[in-house]
Parts: sequence; C-alpha cells; structure tokens
Amino acid sequence: MAFVGTSVSRVDARAKATGRARYVDDIALPGMLHARLLRSRIASGWVKWIDTARAEAIPGVRAVVTYRDVPSHTFPTAGHPFSLDPSRRDIADRHLLTQRIRFYGDEIAAVVAVDEATAERALDEITVEYEERPPLLDMTAARESGTPEIHEGTGNLLQRSDYSFGDVDAALKAADVTVKGRYVTQVVHPCALENHGAVAALDPQGCVVVYTSTQIPHICRRIIGQALGIPWGKVRVIRPSVGGGFGGKQDAVVEPLAAFLTTIVGGRPVKLVLPREDTFVGTRVRHAMELALKSGVRADGTLTFRVLDAHSMNGAYASHGHAIVSKSGTLFRQMYASDAIRFESATVYTNTPTAGAMRGYGAPQVIFATESHMDDIALALGMDPVRLREINLHPEGAVDPSDKVMEHTAALAECLRKGRELIGWEAKRSAGRTTGLKRRGVGMACFCYPTGIYPAGLEVGAARIVLNQDGSVQLQVGAAEIGQGSDTALSQIAADALGIPIDMVHIPWEQDTDRSPYDPGAYASRQTSVSGTAVKQAAEAVKAAVLDRAQTMTGSAASTLDIADGWVVERRAGARLVPVVDVALDSYYNPDTASRIAADVSCNVKTNALAFGCTFVEVEVDTETGRVAILELYNVHDSGRIVNPVAAEGQVQGGVQMGLGYALWEQLLFDRKTGRTLNPNLADYKIMTAIDYPAVSAFFLQTDESTAPCGNKALGEPPIVSVAPAVRNAILHATGIKIDTLPITPERLFFALRDRGSTLPLTP
Repeated sequence: MAFVGTSVSRVDARAKATGRARYVDDIALPGMLHARLLRSRIASGWVKWIDTARAEAIPGVRAVVTYRDVPSHTFPTAGHPFSLDPSRRDIADRHLLTQRIRFYGDEIAAVVAVDEATAERALDEITVEYEERPPLLDMTAARESGTPEIHEGTGNLLQRSDYSFGDVDAALKAADVTVKGRYVTQVVHPCALENHGAVAALDPQGCVVVYTSTQIPHICRRIIGQALGIPWGKVRVIRPSVGGGFGGKQDAVVEPLAAFLTTIVGGRPVKLVLPREDTFVGTRVRHAMELALKSGVRADGTLTFRVLDAHSMNGAYASHGHAIVSKSGTLFRQMYASDAIRFESATVYTNTPTAGAMRGYGAPQVIFATESHMDDIALALGMDPVRLREINLHPEGAVDPSDKVMEHTAALAECLRKGRELIGWEAKRSAGRTTGLKRRGVGMACFCYPTGIYPAGLEVGAARIVLNQDGSVQLQVGAAEIGQGSDTALSQIAADALGIPIDMVHIPWEQDTDRSPYDPGAYASRQTSVSGTAVKQAAEAVKAAVLDRAQTMTGSAASTLDIADGWVVERRAGARLVPVVDVALDSYYNPDTASRIAADVSCNVKTNALAFGCTFVEVEVDTETGRVAILELYNVHDSGRIVNPVAAEGQVQGGVQMGLGYALWEQLLFDRKTGRTLNPNLADYKIMTAIDYPAVSAFFLQTDESTAPCGNKALGEPPIVSVAPAVRNAILHATGIKIDTLPITPERLFFALRDRGSTLPLTP
C-alpha cells in the first residue's frame, strides 16, 4: 500500500484527543519556581531608577532580576540559520532585560517565586521611575527629520533595498493606460492557542536544559548560548507538544531569559509562561506595510511595467527585520510577467511591539496590494479580472532573473479555470445584485509561494532511521512538529520508501537537540519537501541495507528484491520471501555478521519550487451596516502532489480562517498618546470563531514537482495568502468601492458607502 497521497490519521492524534499530549505548561519538575516579567509603562525612554527591595522582601520570592543584573552584550532573536558571513547575520539588538525602553511593554525586570501568585504580587511592589520620550508609533513619524532614534545610528531605518529589471521609462511610453494605487495593511497577531512558554533548569553537569514551545529547537539552542555568553554545546533544548506557532514561535522570545533565571537560582527549574496579554504585547506580530503600486498596461491587457515601493513597520527590535519585505519584493517579481519591473523598499523602526515572522512571511501584505491592484487595472480597462491575470502569467519553465528559481510546474492557469467553474464566475459576475440594501459580488485573487528559503538562505534537512529488532524503525528528524502535521507526513514518506506499514514507523513526540539531527525548524512551508528529502534518502539507505542482508538469507541477488508491506519480496513476481522482522533479528543477533542497520542523512537542498493558487469568493454587503457576509469561498492550489489529503484540507481551512480574519476583523490597536496596546486579549482582539466561519471548499490540482521528494510543494502558508484581496475585490464588484486599507471593518465600509452615496454600480 502506498501511504503518500493517502489520508492517514495523524501520528499524534490519539495523544492530543485524549489529553495525553504534554505541553510546556504541563511540565512540573521537582523544586520548580515560577517567573513573571515586569514590563514598561511607557513606549519610549529610559528607566531612571528602579527599587526592588519591597518585592525581594515578600515571602516566597527567590530572586528579583533587573536590567542591571543581566549580561551587557546584545543578541539576535530571529529564527534564521546562522550565517558564516557576518554581514548577513540577524541583527543583535536585544538584551535579556533593558533600561532603554523601545515599546510599551518592554521587559525591564523579572521575579522568580515559589508560585505564580507570589511572583505577580512581587511585580506590584517594584517601583520604577522613567524618563519618557514621545513615542513614534507610525513610519511617517519615525522617519521625520530630527526624530529621536530608537536604535542609535539608524535614523530609525533598519534597512533599505531595491532591484530593477528592464527599462521602466521605455515601458511607460509603451503603455496605453497607467494605473496607480496605495494599499495599507495592519498589525495583527498570530494568536496561537498556546501562549509562549519555557521551563529551564541546570542538569548535573551544569548544562542549561530548556523545555520550550518553539518552532526552531536547534536555532533556539544557539540563540540561548549567544544570549548567556556560554558555549552552545552547554545548552539543550527539548520541544514537547506545541500548541501552534504560525511564525510567532520562530523567534527565541522567552527561552534566553528563562535559561538565565535558572542560573540565578542555583539551577532550580524555572517556569516562564506568558499570560495572554504578555503574549500579545511581548512576542511577535505581523508587519504593517504601506505599498504604493504603479503599472502600465496595453489595451490588450499585457503589462508593460510594474513598480512597487514598499515600507514595512518593524516595531521596536529587528527580529526578522528586512527579510519580510524583501520576500515581498521577490513574490512581486514572480507573480506576473512584464517588460520592466522595479522594486524599492524600506523597513522602519517604531515604538510598537516587535514584528517578526508570521504565516505567509510578507506574502499576505504584498499579495493584498498586487491583487487589489490587478482588479483596479481590470476596472480601468473594462476587462474581466481573471482574463487580465491569464494574459500576464509567467510561462511554465520561466526562470526568475534574480534568484534563478525556475517554475518547473505551474498550474495557475488551471487553478483559475477551476475557480471560475466552482463559483460560477461568469453568471455571478454579470448578474450580482445591483439594487436593494444588500449587494452581492464575486472576486478573486492569485498567489505564488516558494517551498523553503533557498537561495536566499541555507536549506538543510536531516533524518536518522534505525531498524528495530522487530523490523519497525525509529525515525528521528530535526523538523519541528508544531501542530501542522509534519511528523505524520514524514512518517508517510519513510513508510513508502521503506515498503513497510506506517504503524511500523515510530517517530518521537518530543524533540531533543542532544539527540535529534540538526534541522533549522518549522517555517517557510519547507519541511515536507526539505526534511522529506532527508527522510526519503535515509529510508532508501536502510532499505538497501535490509536487501543486502536479505540477499544472504534468501540466496537471491539484492537487485532482484524489494520490500512490500513489511516483507522482502521478489521484485518482478512479488512473491514473499522473508519478513523484514527476520532480517532485523539477523542483523542484531547473527553470531558472524551482526551489525545494526541504520542511516543518518543530512542533505543540503539547492532547489526551490513555487506553489501557485487562487481564491474565489462571493460576498454579500449590507449597505446599511457595512457588514460583509461570506457566501461561498474556494481556495484552489497547485501544491504539487498532496502527501496527506485530509491534512491538506486542514491546512486550507485554518489558513482561510486566518485570511478572513486579516481581511475583515483583526487589528492590534495602540493608544496614540502612550503607545499602549489597547486590545491585548481575546475578548477585544477579534478573531473569527467557529460561529463566524463560512462554508469553505479546498481544491487541489495535483502536479508532480521533479525537485521534491514526493512531487510536493509548499502548502502550509499558501492558503492564507490570497484570501484578503479576493474579499476586497468581491466587495469592489458588489459596491463599486475600493477599500485599500485592511481590515475592511463594517465601520470602514459604512463610511465609504456613506461618502459614495446610494448609487453603487457593479464593476465589469
């Protein structure tokens, strides 16, 4: 039986369904203490004076630590592979605790106590005096001449970059129509169900052991070592079950401080789990962006030039920094063909919570802008929006002029045709509802998305497979299971490559950097492809060793043998010769030839594959209230060969939910005077719940990607990417009104409807 391409149950399903899965907050070690953080009550300035005496005197308080007690050097927090080139390393701008305040909620002190209540009480007894500066809460204010610097020597500009291909000026002259647009996206939070947390302790040999909810165990190990100034080999990171990450746990946010605190209390275990409000304020958010677009187009719809100027709001610290908007620029280039293209970008520091990785990593922002802009172009030409996109798609086999990534398989045209068919595009586009209080419209948007980060960064995967005595295998990977189902997909790949049932593949639920092979972690929709390559290679090596041993047991040449359903069989006839368990027992106990069968593989992947797809949606707009109802939504994908269809469906449903929240609901709000986050909780920060969620359908046009281990391409992040612009374009079709700022709340749409008046013609 082939397992790749089959809907198998998740390997962690039973543990999670029965409550046996162990998360960070479930960990209780002997003698464990609890930590809480004191956060600043200003957004910009300094701590002039801090008094911890009353907090230290509270019974049960074991330590109070301030910025005066931590190492003086800075460290990075972003979950990128380490670079041997110093100029390409993540910016080291964080202290464990800080005197210089850069956002409302910056960490200035920590309390360690016998329980959480005592730690919370001690926080209230710490007295702080601040020297305050007016906060810089948006990119315009931060970049004004003479504005105070958030980080010295930067002018509040983290980084700038640009590229151009072709002659934009000549392409401008060749255009029959020029269209401009400015599109704005907001600050949102990943809202993983599990808050950030870590438990740290010293082992008997003085090694720092950290249990943490992280997407990047091996990178986290390195960052902890950097933060504490200790050898990286003296750090051990253990990842238990993770309750979601969505990019927010691709930073080492709590782990370095938890590790430091255990050294302060003599190695006793310290648990630092952030409350929900701290998670909203003190972890990572999605970058808000302002994107100005200008495009030239001929009367027949072909693009002559495309220009994008993108500004990204990074917040208080670098984290992933300019990499986010840089990726936006790459996707802008890879979406559509034109004679000339130019991209300019800047990433700006502000006195707001730090922006970092979040599902889509710059794609939701740039695709909202580019796909809204494509509908604006179609409107200017009086052309069907789908037809405009079809005219300008890159051909299959196109090579990116900068990073040389080739579109080996590109079924976007087929995705568009399928989306039109599923939603009944032509009929609904021409009909709609043009009168009455409720107006209906249909819209769509496309996306492309890479599988991993090559060639912008290193892509390595690793796997270790050991044949057990009973013929089953232990599969160890460095890839991080964070709820997305990677352990299941990798087990499917191993089972298929080995020729054994999937229940004979055992993968540890807990990951340990002292035992698991190195892998950067869960990000960039990379693991099934990159880590899957290592798993497949390791499985093939074990299979070859099994067949070599079976050759002596059966008298048949290894080249004539295969493994199927846990049996060594004749390759041509399929006749069963010997069960794999007998080969395993022979490998362990043969007096003359005993030798364990195992493979340890690390692969350096130097390919990338672009996934493609689109979202088609029908909406109904209530013109009295501005409320938008989603009537139908189809998320269509070319993600190569689907490894686990039911898991793929789950990725789509979750991604669309996040995309709809991004489009219509979610936004972190800040007090314009103080910089305080106004809605740092799940009561005031509005996410889409099961009650609000509409009927959503996923469709997969399966291609076979030659560069991937199973013909697969990215799927974890793509479902979110094209949802918001599709909704925006459907609202445009229903009302004739362009809403170019997210989220499209009832209030925002209500005032746009009021200003426009009651005559709301449908767009073409």
